[in-house]
Amino acid sequence: LIKSIYSSKQPSSSWILPPIIGFLSVIQGGGSSSKLRLESTSLSIVSLLMSNLLLTVLSVIGNILSRLGGARDVVIASATCRKWREAWRKHLHTLSFNSNDWHVYHDLTTSQLEILITQTIFQTTGLQGLLILMDGVDKFSASTVIAWLMYTRETLRRLIYNVRTTPNVNILEICGRQKMEMLELSHNSITGVEPNFQRFPCLKSLSLSDVSISALDLNLLLTACPKIETLELINPEIAMSDAQVTVELSIPTLRRVYVEAISMDKFILEADSIECLHLKDCALELFELIGKGTLKHFKIDDVSVIHLDIGDTVDNLEIIDVSNFTIIWPKFYQMISKSSKLTKLRLWDVVFDDEDEIVDLETIAVCFPQLSHLALSYDLRDGVVNYGLQGSSHLENVIVLELGWTIINDLFSHWVEGLLKLCPNLRKLVIHGVVSEAKSHEECQMLANFTSSIVQLMRKYMHVDVQFDYE
Repeated sequence: LIKSIYSSKQPSSSWILPPIIGFLSVIQGGGSSSKLRLESTSLSIVSLLMSNLLLTVLSVIGNILSRLGGARDVVIASATCRKWREAWRKHLHTLSFNSNDWHVYHDLTTSQLEILITQTIFQTTGLQGLLILMDGVDKFSASTVIAWLMYTRETLRRLIYNVRTTPNVNILEICGRQKMEMLELSHNSITGVEPNFQRFPCLKSLSLSDVSISALDLNLLLTACPKIETLELINPEIAMSDAQVTVELSIPTLRRVYVEAISMDKFILEADSIECLHLKDCALELFELIGKGTLKHFKIDDVSVIHLDIGDTVDNLEIIDVSNFTIIWPKFYQMISKSSKLTKLRLWDVVFDDEDEIVDLETIAVCFPQLSHLALSYDLRDGVVNYGLQGSSHLENVIVLELGWTIINDLFSHWVEGLLKLCPNLRKLVIHGVVSEAKSHEECQMLANFTSSIVQLMRKYMHVDVQFDYE
């Protein structure tokens, strides 16, 4: 019966009633005297089935419109027919206004844009996700933006908000104490946080980009999020009462932390449950992580730090990714040497504090027995390669090897050959290279010689998949 309902274009009681009546007759054992009552019951069942079917269809349409994302596409699609418009109003759960999605946003005046967004939002009910990204657009009226947020806040679970207003809108005051699970704020100012009043009991993910906030308010805000698991800080403007900029955060529930474009004296993070830490483009005198050994992924990219301490959190590390970073190798190795569960190690474009320092690959093979992915960039200084190939130990479990250069020379192919010998079970080799736009004859000849050497070398390793990635 259900199959026939879904497959029919125009369902009617004439073909639905007989099977239902027969089914109910068998169950109830009634004769012809109960036929009228059965038909009435059957009509009720059909009505219920059709109502549920219609709700299901509208819900599916609502999901389709939500996946379109952009408000322009949603409005156009909803004009298809009356049922699509109904699905837009009652079943749409995600709506996005992004100035980069549609050039017309930049052609409208601020008042016209406010009216357009207001009319679109106010025709929906039950929005769970709202994205308002208005880069390059003049400041909106605070009262208008407050109306958007007040209208949607009771059902809103995800808010991505990049709107400049006059005056500034206090997002925490409007959206606190609601069902919000993910909040991304950009180009805003946060002041006077009251954790007991502006509380986010359901918030799991918080991202602050180009946001002005004091260290105290940042701490209070995170304290007001008892379930927070993900934190992103991108180029924040941290206001301090004294000359030394110090941020100390203690968040036991945090699992993932991403910090970008921060410049300060001290950053101390205490997170007992942290699993992933990524620092990018930061200038710090001291960074200290205090945890309980839950860290699995540590990535550091283009960071200047005098004192780096991730303490006793390294026992369960599985991935270490370091690039564009100055390393004092003995100290760095001592910090990560307890990571016996390490499966991926990437040292890319690193500069060694002591030019004579050698990364002993045999020591790496012994200390990281589960290592399966190794990525190293080649740097030649005065004929010295910083990655030594001495020793008898092999990288038995390494199946993916990535190697790269900044300035190619004849030694690179020999270095590749030496590393291939250390990885007897290798399956994939990726070679990264930098090729300058203005190439001299010598550079072209060097690249040609390298290509010939690699072709000849790989004939010995026919089982290895080789890829080249040049920039």
